[in-house]
Amino acid sequence: MTVLKKLYIFIAALSLLACNDETIESYSPQFSSQPAVSETSYIVGIHPLHNPQRLHEVFAPLIAYLNKNIPHVRFKLEASRNYDVYDKKLYAKTFDFALPNPFQTINAVDKGYRVFAKMGDDDVFRGIILVRKDSNIKWPKDLVGKAVSYPAPTALAATMLPQYYLQTHGVNIMQDLDNRYVGSQESSIMNVYQGDTVAGATWLPPWLALSRERPELARELKVIWQTQSLPNNALVVLPTVPDKLVDDVKSLLLSLHEHDEGREILAKITLSRFESADNDSYQAVRDFIVKFSATVRPIN
Repeated sequence: MTVLKKLYIFIAALSLLACNDETIESYSPQFSSQPAVSETSYIVGIHPLHNPQRLHEVFAPLIAYLNKNIPHVRFKLEASRNYDVYDKKLYAKTFDFALPNPFQTINAVDKGYRVFAKMGDDDVFRGIILVRKDSNIKWPKDLVGKAVSYPAPTALAATMLPQYYLQTHGVNIMQDLDNRYVGSQESSIMNVYQGDTVAGATWLPPWLALSRERPELARELKVIWQTQSLPNNALVVLPTVPDKLVDDVKSLLLSLHEHDEGREILAKITLSRFESADNDSYQAVRDFIVKFSATVRPIN
């Protein structure tokens, strides 16, 4: 082998070694002083205040706000297509956090949940009964023999409170009316608008929200009666959720009305604020259920 050829081989070997050294030196393992944290998910179940699509529109900003402000945790909003489906999930403890109506709340507490906060504005937690403005309905007894729509048998503000009102104003709910449970607040309202029922029961926030979006409803329908009020919807949590996380969620919710972003979220829900509460906050609901069951109909 000539000297020149040996020189070429030597130079090539040095080049290859340099390449290998550059590759090794370019790798730099990354270290962190913080341990890796896996994201924990929590399911938030909102009772059928609205149909599933609208419920997501109304409450998605609130869930996004919690996710933004509480690290390493993921809150997932879950809607249910009707009250029966929601009740089964709630009582099976499918939800980590839940916003049930007050009747569902006392049942959830009996099954192990605890109340840690509630929606404010108790004065709006009352039933209303709608009729068409061109209707000849003037008194509760005018409904005898006619069809009335409600969201569901276990809807407290939108069904039980209106039925108790009618029962105590001379109408036998189980014998005098064609009671139609149509699945959602919006459906109950639309049944009246379309003439499928002569009256429809709901509660104030869904009526205000829907009539704003569809002005023809406000032109054609009117609130003819409203009921007494009860404590508004509760926020409940399972005992398996860490207390620190519950405190963080509660703190964020109770301060929403103090800043612009929070007030925008609350406006979407048609609510002025959340407030602190506990299991005892719903004793008035337990008392009402006893009266309702004795005077109107049994509750399954």
